[in-house]
Amino acid sequence: MSENPGATSPRIILHADMDCFYAAVEMHDHPEIAGKPVIVGADPQGGSGRGVVSTCSYEARAFGVRSAMPISQAYRLCPDAVYLRPDMARYAVASGEIMGIFRGTGYRVQQVSIDEAFLDISPVGSFDAARDLAAQLKQEIRARAGINCSLGVAPTKIVAKIASDFHKPDSLTVVEPNDVPAFLAPMPVRKIPGIGGKTGALLEDLGIKTIDDLASCNIQRLIGAFGRSAALLHEAALGHDESEVVERDGVKSISKETTFACDTDDADEIAATIEWLVREVTQSLADEGLHFKTVTVRVRYEGFVSKTKSKSLLHHHNDEATLRSSAGELLRSLCEGQKIRRLGLRVSGLWKQDAGQQTLF
Repeated sequence: MSENPGATSPRIILHADMDCFYAAVEMHDHPEIAGKPVIVGADPQGGSGRGVVSTCSYEARAFGVRSAMPISQAYRLCPDAVYLRPDMARYAVASGEIMGIFRGTGYRVQQVSIDEAFLDISPVGSFDAARDLAAQLKQEIRARAGINCSLGVAPTKIVAKIASDFHKPDSLTVVEPNDVPAFLAPMPVRKIPGIGGKTGALLEDLGIKTIDDLASCNIQRLIGAFGRSAALLHEAALGHDESEVVERDGVKSISKETTFACDTDDADEIAATIEWLVREVTQSLADEGLHFKTVTVRVRYEGFVSKTKSKSLLHHHNDEATLRSSAGELLRSLCEGQKIRRLGLRVSGLWKQDAGQQTLF
């Protein structure tokens, strides 16, 4: 497996994912609901509510509830759950505490969402030392934030991310370089980050169901089906990934996407989903202390045809209302009577306010 140029120690990447983060914070703050099905999201209003599930506990997932599901559907599946509205300010505090623990190690940290991060812990020198460090981090996060997390340690980012999901929740999975092929081989091909519904379905149509199937597939056959993406798919199946852990100080855009369980033209479901995306992106902006100037909405229709529209504002903003208004305007212009499969929201043209600097707008 690859090593850092000029380095004598192996490349070691840790991926951390907080388990059911919003729900976990709520259960920490309110011990009386611990162990119950907890659903954080819109008000279900007795089953007639609009909006979506932001996250839910594993007890709720046992009923079939999942993130981004319409709250009305979640209520039908689990009417006796504890339903809570998101407290983004509280979650941001908990996230900041956890990311502070990671940065306190002195290693390079890439925060990729409010509850997820990569660390390059190569300087620890060995996978045994990496395991010890990961166990210490789990213990410290539980002690200081009251949150369980799942950690994956591996030679690359892509394998580390797969490893963190391997035995969720509250897990620690270490994959050493020589063990990567055997670890990946039996897994469903959709476990590879970035392989969604369309790509997964096309792979399965080709008889490629496991990561081993993909790794051993003739590259020319993949090129015939996927074109330029074939090499990336093949490299991912082999566990190869040279991407570095990069601090987000120079982030150029923030985006969030979701795929509907079924292609939909239901106006209420689409409106609830864009509202969820707006809140998620707004929270990411707040986490990073960023203001945006350009808003982009991307729609993938049934049949996998995609369209994108953008709007640049006169000034930089960081408020949810402006983002909601702009996103709604763009979405309305993209709704063409077709069913929608996937919906995405991105902000760019970002600007970070200096400490102590007052904003004009």
